[in-house]
Amino acid sequence: MIEGVEIKELVIHRDERGTFSEIIRSSDDIFNNKFAQLSYSMSFAGIAKAWHLHKKQTDWMCTLIGDMKLAIYDTRKESSTYKELMEVLMGETCGRKVVKIPPGVAHGYKIINRSEEHTSELQSHSFISYAVFCLKKKTNIKKNKKKRKKHYE
Repeated sequence: MIEGVEIKELVIHRDERGTFSEIIRSSDDIFNNKFAQLSYSMSFAGIAKAWHLHKKQTDWMCTLIGDMKLAIYDTRKESSTYKELMEVLMGETCGRKVVKIPPGVAHGYKIINRSEEHTSELQSHSFISYAVFCLKKKTNIKKNKKKRKKHYE
């Protein structure tokens, strides 16, 4: 286990109406900070999103629909688990979990077992994430157009 990474197994309550699960409470040992932002993302099957690395931000990730393989890599030179890699399977069929990822620990994931996956992510710092997403998307579209144009010329 990478130093500072924590995993909370979620309890799922089921009855004839459906299910209910508490993802995170301020009293949980895994959650000792106040949060700044709650994000939601949807990714398609087979998509990998990596690597994400934050200098100051702590992330708490939870897969709501679908499954993912989360890879976590310790880049902190002062850590006892420096350069260690760990993988966590999480989601509908892999087990519901919240994974705490501290600053300086790189993380990325791949969608498995389904056509799409939905994740909720709590962050200790806020930022303009939608603008970053649009900028990356626009940059990728421009690159792809150039590749297609060269291919057909």
